[in-house]
Amino acid sequence: MRQAGRYLPEYRALKAKHNFLKLVRTPDLAAEVTMQPMRRFPQLDAAIVFSDILVIPEALGQGYRFKEEGGIAMDWRVERWEQVDRLAVELVPERLRYVAEALKRTREQLGPDRALLGFCGSPWTLAAYMVEGEGSDSFARAKALLYGDRPLFDKLMEKLVRALVAYMRMQIEAGADAIQIFDSWAGLLPAAEYEAASLRWIRQLLAALPPGFPAILYAKGAAASLPALGASGAAVLGLDWTLDLAAAKRALPASVAVQGNLDPVLLNTTPANVTAAAERLLGSMRGLPGHLCNLGHGILPEAKIDCVEALCSTVAGWRG
Repeated sequence: MRQAGRYLPEYRALKAKHNFLKLVRTPDLAAEVTMQPMRRFPQLDAAIVFSDILVIPEALGQGYRFKEEGGIAMDWRVERWEQVDRLAVELVPERLRYVAEALKRTREQLGPDRALLGFCGSPWTLAAYMVEGEGSDSFARAKALLYGDRPLFDKLMEKLVRALVAYMRMQIEAGADAIQIFDSWAGLLPAAEYEAASLRWIRQLLAALPPGFPAILYAKGAAASLPALGASGAAVLGLDWTLDLAAAKRALPASVAVQGNLDPVLLNTTPANVTAAAERLLGSMRGLPGHLCNLGHGILPEAKIDCVEALCSTVAGWRG
Protein backbone atom coordinates (compact mmCIF):
# COMPACT_ATOMS: atom_id res chain seq x y z
CA MET A 1 0.00 0.00 0.00
CA ARG A 2 1.00 3.61 -0.34
CA GLN A 3 3.77 4.64 2.09
CA ALA A 4 4.46 8.24 1.07
CA GLY A 5 2.20 11.18 1.75
CA ARG A 6 1.25 14.21 3.78
CA TYR A 7 1.93 12.61 7.16
CA LEU A 8 5.65 13.03 6.42
CA PRO A 9 7.13 16.52 6.96
CA GLU A 10 9.65 15.92 4.18
CA TYR A 11 6.78 15.23 1.78
CA ARG A 12 4.92 18.35 2.90
CA ALA A 13 8.08 20.40 2.32
CA LEU A 14 8.37 19.07 -1.22
CA LYS A 15 4.66 19.54 -1.85
CA ALA A 16 4.96 23.19 -0.83
CA LYS A 17 7.24 23.69 -3.83
CA HIS A 18 5.56 21.45 -6.40
CA ASN A 19 1.97 20.39 -7.02
CA PHE A 20 0.97 16.72 -7.00
CA LEU A 21 0.93 16.32 -10.77
CA LYS A 22 4.45 17.74 -11.08
CA LEU A 23 5.66 15.32 -8.42
CA VAL A 24 4.14 12.42 -10.36
CA ARG A 25 5.41 13.54 -13.78
CA THR A 26 8.99 14.43 -12.81
CA PRO A 27 11.11 11.26 -12.40
CA ASP A 28 13.60 12.74 -9.92
CA LEU A 29 10.80 14.09 -7.74
CA ALA A 30 8.74 10.89 -7.93
CA ALA A 31 11.80 8.85 -6.97
CA GLU A 32 12.52 11.21 -4.07
CA VAL A 33 8.96 10.89 -2.74
CA THR A 34 9.15 7.10 -3.09
CA MET A 35 12.37 7.00 -1.10
CA GLN A 36 11.29 9.32 1.72
CA PRO A 37 9.52 6.65 3.81
CA MET A 38 12.21 4.10 2.96
CA ARG A 39 14.85 6.36 4.54
CA ARG A 40 12.74 7.21 7.58
CA PHE A 41 11.58 3.64 8.28
CA PRO A 42 14.47 1.25 7.51
CA GLN A 43 12.35 -1.79 8.48
CA LEU A 44 10.22 -1.37 5.34
CA ASP A 45 11.17 -4.13 2.94
CA ALA A 46 9.51 -2.85 -0.25
CA ALA A 47 8.79 0.50 -1.89
CA ILE A 48 5.86 1.26 -4.17
CA VAL A 49 6.61 3.87 -6.82
CA PHE A 50 4.98 7.25 -6.31
CA SER A 51 2.43 7.76 -9.06
CA ASP A 52 -1.35 7.74 -9.58
CA ILE A 53 -3.75 5.26 -11.13
CA LEU A 54 -5.21 8.06 -13.31
CA VAL A 55 -2.04 8.40 -15.37
CA ILE A 56 -3.60 5.76 -17.64
CA PRO A 57 -6.71 7.78 -18.63
CA GLU A 58 -4.44 10.79 -19.03
CA ALA A 59 -2.10 8.88 -21.34
CA LEU A 60 -5.11 7.70 -23.33
CA GLY A 61 -6.17 11.31 -23.88
CA GLN A 62 -8.49 12.03 -20.95
CA GLY A 63 -6.70 14.34 -18.56
CA TYR A 64 -7.42 14.81 -14.87
CA ARG A 65 -6.94 17.45 -12.21
CA PHE A 66 -7.61 18.09 -8.55
CA LYS A 67 -10.48 20.44 -7.80
CA GLU A 68 -9.88 23.42 -5.51
CA GLU A 69 -12.65 22.23 -3.20
CA GLY A 70 -11.10 18.75 -3.12
CA GLY A 71 -11.55 15.61 -5.16
CA ILE A 72 -10.70 14.54 -8.69
CA ALA A 73 -12.13 15.89 -11.94
CA MET A 74 -11.56 14.39 -15.39
CA ASP A 75 -11.38 16.80 -18.32
CA TRP A 76 -14.47 15.19 -19.85
CA ARG A 77 -16.74 12.17 -19.37
CA VAL A 78 -16.68 9.01 -21.47
CA GLU A 79 -20.24 8.77 -22.76
CA ARG A 80 -20.11 7.90 -26.48
CA TRP A 81 -18.55 5.40 -28.87
CA GLU A 82 -16.50 8.05 -30.69
CA GLN A 83 -14.88 9.07 -27.40
CA VAL A 84 -13.76 5.51 -26.73
CA ASP A 85 -12.54 5.19 -30.31
CA ARG A 86 -10.31 8.24 -29.77
CA LEU A 87 -8.50 6.77 -26.75
CA ALA A 88 -4.92 6.36 -27.96
CA VAL A 89 -3.67 3.03 -26.60
CA GLU A 90 -0.60 3.04 -28.83
CA LEU A 91 0.69 6.27 -27.21
CA VAL A 92 0.53 5.02 -23.61
CA PRO A 93 4.12 3.70 -23.23
CA GLU A 94 5.72 6.87 -24.57
CA ARG A 95 3.40 9.20 -22.65
CA LEU A 96 4.15 7.33 -19.42
CA ARG A 97 7.89 7.09 -19.94
CA TYR A 98 8.30 9.30 -16.87
CA VAL A 99 6.98 6.45 -14.67
CA ALA A 100 9.61 4.10 -16.09
CA GLU A 101 12.29 6.69 -15.39
CA ALA A 102 11.04 7.14 -11.82
CA LEU A 103 11.23 3.37 -11.31
CA LYS A 104 14.77 3.21 -12.68
CA ARG A 105 15.96 6.06 -10.45
CA THR A 106 14.28 4.55 -7.42
CA ARG A 107 15.82 1.17 -8.18
CA GLU A 108 19.28 2.75 -8.18
CA GLN A 109 18.70 4.31 -4.74
CA LEU A 110 16.81 1.44 -3.14
CA GLY A 111 19.61 -1.10 -3.25
CA PRO A 112 19.42 -4.85 -3.83
CA ASP A 113 17.88 -5.90 -0.52
CA ARG A 114 14.50 -4.20 -0.79
CA ALA A 115 11.84 -4.80 -3.40
CA LEU A 116 10.33 -2.23 -5.76
CA LEU A 117 6.66 -2.39 -6.71
CA GLY A 118 4.94 -0.90 -9.70
CA PHE A 119 1.17 -0.57 -9.76
CA CYS A 120 -1.91 0.28 -11.77
CA GLY A 121 -5.64 0.63 -11.31
CA SER A 122 -7.92 -2.16 -12.43
CA PRO A 123 -9.90 -1.65 -15.64
CA TRP A 124 -13.17 -1.29 -13.70
CA THR A 125 -11.78 1.24 -11.23
CA LEU A 126 -10.30 3.34 -14.04
CA ALA A 127 -13.50 3.10 -16.07
CA ALA A 128 -15.47 4.29 -13.05
CA TYR A 129 -13.55 7.58 -13.01
CA MET A 130 -13.54 7.92 -16.79
CA VAL A 131 -17.30 7.51 -17.15
CA GLU A 132 -18.26 9.41 -14.00
CA GLY A 133 -15.94 12.29 -14.86
CA GLU A 134 -15.01 12.76 -11.20
CA GLY A 135 -14.76 10.99 -7.88
CA SER A 136 -18.00 9.67 -6.44
CA ASP A 137 -19.45 7.66 -3.60
CA SER A 138 -21.65 5.62 -5.92
CA PHE A 139 -20.21 5.98 -9.46
CA ALA A 140 -23.80 5.79 -10.69
CA ARG A 141 -22.94 6.85 -14.25
CA ALA A 142 -20.34 4.10 -14.57
CA LYS A 143 -22.74 1.47 -13.24
CA ALA A 144 -25.49 2.75 -15.53
CA LEU A 145 -23.17 2.25 -18.51
CA LEU A 146 -22.44 -1.29 -17.32
CA TYR A 147 -26.13 -2.09 -17.02
CA GLY A 148 -27.44 -0.08 -19.95
CA ASP A 149 -24.86 -0.31 -22.74
CA ARG A 150 -22.73 -3.41 -22.25
CA PRO A 151 -21.15 -3.25 -25.75
CA LEU A 152 -19.81 0.26 -25.10
CA PHE A 153 -18.71 -0.71 -21.59
CA ASP A 154 -16.87 -3.76 -22.95
CA LYS A 155 -15.22 -1.68 -25.69
CA LEU A 156 -13.87 0.73 -23.05
CA MET A 157 -12.63 -2.16 -20.93
CA GLU A 158 -10.87 -3.78 -23.89
CA LYS A 159 -8.97 -0.56 -24.53
CA LEU A 160 -8.06 -0.24 -20.87
CA VAL A 161 -6.74 -3.80 -20.78
CA ARG A 162 -4.51 -3.15 -23.78
CA ALA A 163 -3.20 0.07 -22.25
CA LEU A 164 -2.60 -1.54 -18.86
CA VAL A 165 -0.78 -4.55 -20.30
CA ALA A 166 1.63 -2.22 -22.09
CA TYR A 167 2.03 -0.15 -18.92
CA MET A 168 2.71 -3.14 -16.68
CA ARG A 169 5.30 -4.53 -19.09
CA MET A 170 7.00 -1.14 -19.19
CA GLN A 171 7.18 -1.06 -15.38
CA ILE A 172 8.66 -4.56 -15.28
CA GLU A 173 11.32 -3.60 -17.83
CA ALA A 174 12.14 -0.55 -15.71
CA GLY A 175 12.91 -2.67 -12.65
CA ALA A 176 9.65 -3.42 -10.82
CA ASP A 177 9.90 -6.67 -8.83
CA ALA A 178 6.11 -7.02 -8.58
CA ILE A 179 2.99 -5.24 -9.78
CA GLN A 180 0.04 -4.34 -7.57
CA ILE A 181 -3.38 -3.98 -9.21
CA PHE A 182 -5.79 -1.75 -7.29
CA ASP A 183 -9.46 -2.57 -7.78
CA SER A 184 -10.37 0.18 -5.36
CA TRP A 185 -14.05 0.35 -6.35
CA ALA A 186 -14.71 -3.40 -6.47
CA GLY A 187 -17.05 -3.07 -3.50
CA LEU A 188 -19.48 -0.89 -5.45
CA LEU A 189 -20.41 -3.80 -7.70
CA PRO A 190 -23.03 -6.42 -6.84
CA ALA A 191 -21.40 -9.79 -6.30
CA ALA A 192 -23.34 -11.16 -9.28
CA GLU A 193 -21.81 -8.50 -11.56
CA TYR A 194 -18.24 -8.58 -10.29
CA GLU A 195 -17.08 -11.22 -12.75
CA ALA A 196 -18.39 -9.44 -15.85
CA ALA A 197 -17.60 -5.90 -14.72
CA SER A 198 -14.17 -6.39 -13.22
CA LEU A 199 -12.63 -9.78 -12.58
CA ARG A 200 -12.69 -11.10 -16.15
CA TRP A 201 -10.66 -8.07 -17.22
CA ILE A 202 -8.23 -8.38 -14.31
CA ARG A 203 -7.58 -12.00 -15.29
CA GLN A 204 -6.55 -10.78 -18.73
CA LEU A 205 -4.00 -8.46 -17.11
CA LEU A 206 -2.63 -11.25 -14.94
CA ALA A 207 -2.40 -13.65 -17.87
CA ALA A 208 -0.35 -11.11 -19.82
CA LEU A 209 2.41 -10.93 -17.18
CA PRO A 210 5.62 -12.92 -17.72
CA PRO A 211 5.29 -16.49 -16.39
CA GLY A 212 5.91 -16.55 -12.65
CA PHE A 213 6.01 -12.78 -12.28
CA PRO A 214 4.32 -11.86 -8.97
CA ALA A 215 1.20 -9.73 -8.95
CA ILE A 216 -0.70 -8.43 -5.92
CA LEU A 217 -4.42 -7.94 -6.44
CA TYR A 218 -6.25 -5.61 -4.06
CA ALA A 219 -10.03 -5.63 -4.44
CA LYS A 220 -11.49 -3.39 -1.74
CA GLY A 221 -14.87 -4.48 -0.43
CA ALA A 222 -15.02 -7.66 -2.52
CA ALA A 223 -15.15 -10.24 0.28
CA ALA A 224 -18.07 -12.01 -1.39
CA SER A 225 -15.81 -12.78 -4.35
CA LEU A 226 -12.91 -14.18 -2.31
CA PRO A 227 -12.95 -17.67 -3.91
CA ALA A 228 -12.94 -16.18 -7.42
CA LEU A 229 -10.18 -13.75 -6.47
CA GLY A 230 -8.14 -16.65 -5.16
CA ALA A 231 -8.46 -18.38 -8.53
CA SER A 232 -7.62 -15.25 -10.55
CA GLY A 233 -3.94 -16.01 -11.02
CA ALA A 234 -2.67 -13.36 -8.59
CA ALA A 235 0.19 -14.54 -6.37
CA VAL A 236 -0.99 -12.31 -3.51
CA LEU A 237 -4.38 -10.93 -2.52
CA GLY A 238 -4.43 -7.62 -0.69
CA LEU A 239 -7.37 -7.64 1.72
CA ASP A 240 -9.06 -4.77 3.52
CA TRP A 241 -9.60 -4.52 7.28
CA THR A 242 -13.20 -5.75 7.19
CA LEU A 243 -12.14 -9.39 6.75
CA ASP A 244 -10.76 -11.89 9.23
CA LEU A 245 -7.38 -12.30 7.56
CA ALA A 246 -6.59 -15.71 9.04
CA ALA A 247 -9.98 -17.10 8.00
CA ALA A 248 -9.50 -15.70 4.51
CA LYS A 249 -6.04 -17.27 4.24
CA ARG A 250 -7.41 -20.67 5.26
CA ALA A 251 -10.15 -20.39 2.64
CA LEU A 252 -7.71 -19.65 -0.18
CA PRO A 253 -5.43 -22.04 -2.07
CA ALA A 254 -2.18 -22.59 -0.19
CA SER A 255 -0.25 -21.06 -3.09
CA VAL A 256 -1.99 -17.68 -2.71
CA ALA A 257 -0.42 -15.33 -0.18
CA VAL A 258 -2.29 -12.51 1.55
CA GLN A 259 -1.36 -8.90 2.23
CA GLY A 260 -2.89 -6.75 4.95
CA ASN A 261 -4.96 -5.94 6.71
CA LEU A 262 -4.71 -3.43 9.57
CA ASP A 263 -7.17 -0.53 9.62
CA PRO A 264 -5.21 2.57 8.47
CA VAL A 265 -7.01 4.68 11.09
CA LEU A 266 -4.99 2.87 13.76
CA LEU A 267 -2.01 4.96 12.68
CA ASN A 268 -3.93 8.08 13.70
CA THR A 269 -4.18 6.94 17.34
CA THR A 270 -1.32 5.86 19.64
CA PRO A 271 1.73 3.62 19.34
CA ALA A 272 0.29 1.35 22.05
CA ASN A 273 -2.88 0.82 20.02
CA VAL A 274 -0.87 0.10 16.89
CA THR A 275 1.44 -2.36 18.65
CA ALA A 276 -1.46 -4.25 20.21
CA ALA A 277 -3.37 -4.48 16.92
CA ALA A 278 -0.29 -5.58 14.99
CA GLU A 279 0.52 -8.26 17.55
CA ARG A 280 -3.06 -9.55 17.40
CA LEU A 281 -2.90 -9.74 13.64
CA LEU A 282 0.49 -11.43 13.58
CA GLY A 283 -0.62 -13.85 16.28
CA SER A 284 -3.72 -14.78 14.30
CA MET A 285 -1.53 -15.62 11.30
CA ARG A 286 0.78 -17.92 13.26
CA GLY A 287 1.23 -21.17 11.35
CA LEU A 288 -0.17 -19.69 8.13
CA PRO A 289 2.75 -19.08 5.74
CA GLY A 290 2.35 -16.46 3.08
CA HIS A 291 1.46 -13.23 4.89
CA LEU A 292 2.73 -9.77 3.93
CA CYS A 293 1.92 -7.59 6.92
CA ASN A 294 0.50 -4.31 5.75
CA LEU A 295 -2.41 -1.93 6.09
CA GLY A 296 -5.78 -2.78 4.63
CA HIS A 297 -5.65 0.40 2.52
CA GLY A 298 -3.30 3.33 1.92
CA ILE A 299 -1.84 5.35 4.75
CA LEU A 300 -3.87 8.43 5.72
CA PRO A 301 -2.63 12.04 5.86
CA GLU A 302 -3.44 12.12 9.59
CA ALA A 303 -1.14 9.19 10.41
CA LYS A 304 1.34 9.86 13.21
CA ILE A 305 4.99 9.13 12.63
CA ASP A 306 5.44 7.47 16.02
CA CYS A 307 2.55 5.13 15.17
CA VAL A 308 4.17 4.19 11.85
CA GLU A 309 7.43 3.60 13.71
CA ALA A 310 5.61 1.37 16.20
CA LEU A 311 4.09 -0.69 13.41
CA CYS A 312 7.41 -1.14 11.62
CA SER A 313 9.22 -2.08 14.83
CA THR A 314 6.52 -4.51 15.94
CA VAL A 315 6.43 -6.35 12.62
CA ALA A 316 10.22 -6.39 12.19
CA GLY A 317 10.71 -7.68 15.73
CA TRP A 318 7.93 -10.29 15.67
CA ARG A 319 9.20 -13.76 16.55
CA GLY A 320 5.87 -15.50 17.09
